Amino acid sequence: MSLSLFITPLSSTSGLSSFTLYALLTIFNQTVAMFCSKLPCNFLLFNSSMIPSTVKKNKNTTTALCFEDTKERIKNMFNKVELSISSYDTAFVAMIPSSASPHAPFFPQCLNWLLDNQLLDGSWGLPDRHPLLINDALLSTLACILALKQWGIGEDKMNKGLQFIESNFTSINDDKQHRPIGFDILFPSLIEYAQTLGINLPIGAISLEAIIQKKDKELQRGFQSNSEGWKAYLAYVSEGMLNSLDLNTITKYQRKNGSLFNSPATTAAVFRNLKNADCLSYLQSVLGKFGNAVPTVYPLDIYARLHMIDSLERLGINHHFKDEIQSVLDETYRYWLQGAEDIFLDPTTCAMAFRMLRLNGYDVSSDPFYQYSEDKFANSLKGYLKDVSAVLELYRASQVIIHPDESVLVKQSSWTRNLLKHNSSPYQLYADKLRIYVDNEVNDVLNFPHHANLERLLNRRSVEHYNADETRILKASYRSFNLANQDILKLAVEDFNLCQSIHNKELKQLGRWIVESRLDKLEFARQKLAYCYFSSAATLFAPELSDARISWAKNGVLTTVVDDFFDVGSSQEEQENLIQLVEKWDVDVNTVCCSEAVKIIFSALHSTICEIGEKSVERQGRNVKDNVIKIWLDLMRSMFTEAEWLRTKATPTIDDYMQNAYISFALGPIVLPALYLVGPKLSDDVAENQELNYLFKTMGTCGRLLNDIQGFKRESEEGKLNAVSLHMLHGNGVVTYEDTIDKLKGVIEENRRELLRLVLKEKGSLVPRDCKDLFWKMMKVLNLFYIKDDGFTSNEMMYSTVNAVLKDPIILN
Repeated sequence: MSLSLFITPLSSTSGLSSFTLYALLTIFNQTVAMFCSKLPCNFLLFNSSMIPSTVKKNKNTTTALCFEDTKERIKNMFNKVELSISSYDTAFVAMIPSSASPHAPFFPQCLNWLLDNQLLDGSWGLPDRHPLLINDALLSTLACILALKQWGIGEDKMNKGLQFIESNFTSINDDKQHRPIGFDILFPSLIEYAQTLGINLPIGAISLEAIIQKKDKELQRGFQSNSEGWKAYLAYVSEGMLNSLDLNTITKYQRKNGSLFNSPATTAAVFRNLKNADCLSYLQSVLGKFGNAVPTVYPLDIYARLHMIDSLERLGINHHFKDEIQSVLDETYRYWLQGAEDIFLDPTTCAMAFRMLRLNGYDVSSDPFYQYSEDKFANSLKGYLKDVSAVLELYRASQVIIHPDESVLVKQSSWTRNLLKHNSSPYQLYADKLRIYVDNEVNDVLNFPHHANLERLLNRRSVEHYNADETRILKASYRSFNLANQDILKLAVEDFNLCQSIHNKELKQLGRWIVESRLDKLEFARQKLAYCYFSSAATLFAPELSDARISWAKNGVLTTVVDDFFDVGSSQEEQENLIQLVEKWDVDVNTVCCSEAVKIIFSALHSTICEIGEKSVERQGRNVKDNVIKIWLDLMRSMFTEAEWLRTKATPTIDDYMQNAYISFALGPIVLPALYLVGPKLSDDVAENQELNYLFKTMGTCGRLLNDIQGFKRESEEGKLNAVSLHMLHGNGVVTYEDTIDKLKGVIEENRRELLRLVLKEKGSLVPRDCKDLFWKMMKVLNLFYIKDDGFTSNEMMYSTVNAVLKDPIILN
């Protein structure tokens, strides 16, 4: 029974995705290998067809269906945002007296929920809470005790709650414990309220006085500053401050949905005192959705769905959910155009929506960020808190500049980076997640900006740092399956390891190709197969992109060989001979090659280009061999020009150098042929269009300048000219090395932004987005290679990086 026979019935009858079929094939190979390894040789030689069908079919079908089940569960999460119930917020809703009688609750169902949901240790809050969330449990438990006491019910439960507070009270002085927003105001305020109700709290007088003094000091500092951020903060925690605040000033924070800050607790406290009809309408709508209790924040739909998409992208599994993601982004764009409060009143959501919409080709302006300039952000609630999640998202958004007049994003990048860099030590920034995960995020975003964040490395780091049981903390802790769950982590790990197993096979295949092509016999040539293949596998990692990966890697190897050939491994005669052979193409290599090196290189080029041409027929409906030959000829002629400059000791103008250098940098044969193998049709008209040429030139210019900056010292010692030395030479001794580097880095940044603009451009663009993405993917490769030095000639950094993508599978604890 052949593998094709095994796969075909599944693809025709089960409706499994192409990725799952790849998974089945891989698992089948592994299963057969394991089974056969235990059998005698003569059985393997003559009886392979006797492998029991149950071994092959049942296990693989079950695994594939499990894979599909996981995907289906994740797809369903797009339809509904789930939030955990907050006992803290529910307690405040339960405290609202009925409009008919002050001696009965307005929402008795909430009171009943409190009675039914005390935890075994006497506390209220999330079950299975993290050990560092004791303060959260103390605040929620005290709020629930107050609600029960107000209505004179559940005395035994109150007593158990008081015992929990007594046993865990010392945690309020533990700096390692995570403090909910407003804890230092809310907890003492609720203690004072408990005393007015006659509750005998098991807290010593000295401890009680200390926490009340701490509250008074915070209030004093805030009132002295009297900033807008402080006022917003005070309004957000106003359920603990109602006796000392002007409630009418608080209502200025009321949203169109009737809530204050989308907080049921704050809204309930304000309604209890002002009887605001919009507050009531909001509370009723929340209870209508959640039943007998409320979450700590609602609604969260826009943020939760965007965060879910962001997670899927960062984990490298977004390609399984293209339709669902497109639907969410379309809906988010409609909300953006409508000026939805849930986007524009929250800097975190606004920044995330902007970044994701812009990166997916939607036309969104950066103007909304004027309301989040450094000084205005400081005067917002999240700015007052120094909310690290908001600062992170604002920083990420600032990295997708595509217009020259977006100074608001330039400034935003500067102040947010500075804040993250200098204030990211523990407890200086407020974090809505446990500190270890926040630190990972901050380090990651600072060390790997968007233009240098290679997909597969990002995917691996994201998997390793992913917290499937993540708890968020506002005034109370909460969880949401949309924000983090085991299914997403499971799929990410399986996807990564499956792709890696495919990549390993391709790398071995390429290793055999090098030996068969005798490229390893060229002593002058650097052997960079692992790096060349890594750059393709780290960006074009999906199984179905195998042809594009192989083309990218083979041409990467060949451009390295040809570069070394023109650089140090050939005479002028050999260089001219190689170019002439490619021009003539159909030749007898045994009679027309002037050296063995020329014969080896031309033969490898010939077979590779013909192979790409044959593979292009399936995707393009035509053979693009001639297109690829032209790409290679452009490269070799530009390399010959540089060799001539060196031979004649000529000093070209900077313009002449750059016009040649963006081609001689040798990205053309790597990127351009792969465009024909990633999926979309690319006609000759589009391939020769100015848009595609401009994409190539912009990418090549960045790459060349990155290389010249890092390689200046080495190339100067070898007597070679590059962009740095030419700027200094033509500067007549006035232009310094430092001036030149600053200028060239500015040119790189301008071209990088322009490249991103071209890639994201939708209106008037002829080149398909999947093709344009390859130019940006190569940009990320270049920025990784040149982070510290010319990474292509330095092994120190790249060795572990390559292994992380190609060799080491992800193994979760």
